[in-house]
Formats: sequence, structure tokens, C-alpha cells
Amino acid sequence: MKQLLKNNRGEGYIDTVVLVMCAMLVIAAAVKVFPAYIAKQKVDTFATELVREAEIAGRIGSETSRREVLLREKTGISPAVQWSKTGQIQLNEEISLTVTYDVNIGLFGGFGSFPVTLRADAAGKGEVYWK
Repeated sequence: MKQLLKNNRGEGYIDTVVLVMCAMLVIAAAVKVFPAYIAKQKVDTFATELVREAEIAGRIGSETSRREVLLREKTGISPAVQWSKTGQIQLNEEISLTVTYDVNIGLFGGFGSFPVTLRADAAGKGEVYWK
């Protein structure tokens, strides 16, 4: 029994190399996938702030267009924006917004292309009374 415990034939080296390789693959995958999570957060923020601007202004028009341009510069993304309606929003009238953005999370250089569409929905109510 003592001879079996003392016998080291280098088997641990191969196990260590395989473990290190697996760890590096996991880290490489995480580095490619985590930016998609960051982009999702940006898309959610984009939608929320744009709807809030429409609520305060009481309409979807020049104010929201200016805010959209500012958010595009601030976040560094250019998503597609789709409103449920345009023009004036009466007090307590509901509006909704859908923001979509495409991200490619191709893994390990050119090996595999995985396009992902990120979508954020936001809703709000008008805060301005129009006569």
C-alpha cells in the first residue's frame, strides 16, 4: 500500500494542464459574453430614460428626438426605437416604447457567430394636461 502512495508517474501534470486549459476556455468565453450583458443594461437605461422624457414633455416629438440623440452619444449604442404613438400625450394616457439592438457575441475569433437581439420595453403615463 505504501508503494502505491509513493508512486508518482506524472499523472498529476496532465490533469493540471487539462484543468488550466478548461479554465482559460471559460475565461475566454466570459470575456466575449459579458459585453452583451453590459449592452443589455445600456438598452434598458436607454428605454427608461427616453420614456421618462416623453412623460415629462407630454409628447413624442422634438424633445424625445433630442434626448434620443443625447442618449445615443452617452451610451455609445444606436438601437432601433419604436413608439406606440406619436404626438401629444394627454394626462395619464399610457405610452410604450420598444428598443431593439443587435449584438454579435462570436466566440474565439472567427469561430462561431452568435447574433443576439437585445430588447427593452418601457411604459409610462403622460404628466401634462393639454387643453
